[in-house]
Amino acid sequence: MIYGEKNVEKPIRWAMVGGGKGSQIGYIHRSAALRDFNFELVAGAFDVDPVRGREFGENLHVAPERCYPDYKTMFAEEAKRPDGIQAVSIATPNFTHFEIAKAALEAGLHVYCEKPLCFTTAEAEELEALVKKTGKVMFVSYGYSGHQMIEQAREMVENGDLGEIRIINMQFSHGAHNVAVEKKSAGTAWRVDPKKAGPAYVLGDVGTHLIYLSEAIMPKMEIKRLMCSKQTFVEGRALEDNAMTIMEYKNGAVGYVWSSCVNAGSEFGERFRIVGEKASIAWDAEHPNQLAYEVQGKPQSVMQRGNGYLYAGALADDRIGGGHPEGLFESWGNLYTRFAKAIDKTEKGEPIDFWYPDIHAGVLGVKWVEKCVESADKDSAWVEY
Repeated sequence: MIYGEKNVEKPIRWAMVGGGKGSQIGYIHRSAALRDFNFELVAGAFDVDPVRGREFGENLHVAPERCYPDYKTMFAEEAKRPDGIQAVSIATPNFTHFEIAKAALEAGLHVYCEKPLCFTTAEAEELEALVKKTGKVMFVSYGYSGHQMIEQAREMVENGDLGEIRIINMQFSHGAHNVAVEKKSAGTAWRVDPKKAGPAYVLGDVGTHLIYLSEAIMPKMEIKRLMCSKQTFVEGRALEDNAMTIMEYKNGAVGYVWSSCVNAGSEFGERFRIVGEKASIAWDAEHPNQLAYEVQGKPQSVMQRGNGYLYAGALADDRIGGGHPEGLFESWGNLYTRFAKAIDKTEKGEPIDFWYPDIHAGVLGVKWVEKCVESADKDSAWVEY
């Protein structure tokens, strides 16, 4: 159980790049980081418009002189200060992630970066090498992985409750972009622009969330090969708005991922079902406090967050007793707490003894998108992973 007690001796001096007024994710980044007093927001380059960014930063109680016009200026000026920033979150469009993350690591900062990490596996591996060289912590923003029932699912798989895994059925298929909303929404427009979003839209935007959840829950499962079919249903889009991916794993299991933004009528649509030889589990992001557990030959059951029958790891991140709903802000808060703990352990030279969406998870997400696009462009041929 989390009680709000300190995890680090002093709050980590933290900044943001992006996440300004109008950002879809800026507020949840700040709420998560500041929730447990692990971080202190002391600087930022919040907007491409310097005047607007400074005004926004001042409204967040950031000192005017530390509201910078761009990330390069911020990294340079903060490095001169005895109280300069120690960590930065990158909440900007996809095409900027690589250059900002690289500059941050080279400036000696710990990094929390939105996904997908970058456009190519080569770029992602360059960042991975830089993380290893600098010894800094790099988190990738897979925000749904902080839910307690994801930890429960991970421990159930590890303890053999499901038996050998046979089938992983996943979908993140909402209907919010079933028409050309990008014509009126700048926040959507860049997501369907290959120059700004990269080689894919829904595969990178929603599909990678599922891939990381599966990696977090089943870290020993390795993809052998995959095939992907992608479509663009809304006229005028240069990138796919729907995709189906089939994966074969090295242990003989199969996986299915439906990534879509044109599932008309679906409010959110993120869920998975993992089928083992003995039992299955299922989770729905719209009901994150529950995990269905179905054992062959026994009555179906639904486990609830915060109850004593769960594994200890699933209880560790609770913020209130069972029966009260927790949600996405708590999930992100749990991840930012791990970010703080990882920074603290790294700077003390201690090993990190917990899992989190690290730089390697970011590399795998980029690789998965790359392989899906390769398969789809080859008329949905199987490609080795």
